[in-house]
Amino acid sequence: MAESREQRGASKLLNAVWIRPFLFLIFIVIAWDLTIRIFHIPQYQIPAPADVVAVLWHDWPELLSQSWPTTYATVYGFLLSALFGIPVAMLIAGSKTVESYIYPLLVFSQSVPKIAIAPLFVVWFGFGIIPKVISAFLLGFFPVVVSAVQGFKSVDPDMVDLARAMKGSRFQVFCAVNLPHAMPAIFSGLKVSVTLAVVGAVVGEFVGSNSGIGYVMQRSIGTFDLPTMFAALVILALLGVILFWVVDRIERLVIPWHVSQREDLIIAA
Repeated sequence: MAESREQRGASKLLNAVWIRPFLFLIFIVIAWDLTIRIFHIPQYQIPAPADVVAVLWHDWPELLSQSWPTTYATVYGFLLSALFGIPVAMLIAGSKTVESYIYPLLVFSQSVPKIAIAPLFVVWFGFGIIPKVISAFLLGFFPVVVSAVQGFKSVDPDMVDLARAMKGSRFQVFCAVNLPHAMPAIFSGLKVSVTLAVVGAVVGEFVGSNSGIGYVMQRSIGTFDLPTMFAALVILALLGVILFWVVDRIERLVIPWHVSQREDLIIAA
């Protein structure tokens, strides 16, 4: 009986949501180290995992302090993406005329490399946080708009007609039918947006900045300090994972009724 309980406990631990990516990460690190040892890859090409861990351990205070400017730019850019992206999506989904004018321009704007126009932000706004926020905003804006438009357009017209037949005002119908139905798609766009906002902030730091993880990476590339550069990449990955997790937690609080959340509860049970 005790052995059966231990087996169930071990099985539950292995099936935990967080343990599987952790085990896969350990596998990647081991494969990385073995590849370097087997093929005798020099350190100036790919650093060993132990060297990267040593940099993270010894230079952790500096890396942490440099991560704050990147975090601020990412969060501000992401919030601006949500603040402007959702209303724009509402306009596009609610009007064919607005869609014909705005949507093609949004698609066109995504074909312009942000690294190409980022120097303009430095010329216009200087070397502060504003160019990084704008870069993060531009990369995070489009996914929010596309997903939100898809969500608003996928609302069942019969549900809208039923709400209107019950003498609901346009605002009441929107709050009771359109918005809840579109929330899963909106949060899908927000999850993509928050990870792209990290990339946008780093792009802004590459172009012109004297602080942030992007600045650390650029400085490390110039001095061929690959362990520090890989450590900066680890910090960026952790930042993206944490922000994604925060958006996912908010989604679970806002739309606990959605089928994806119910499936998670069933699996956890």
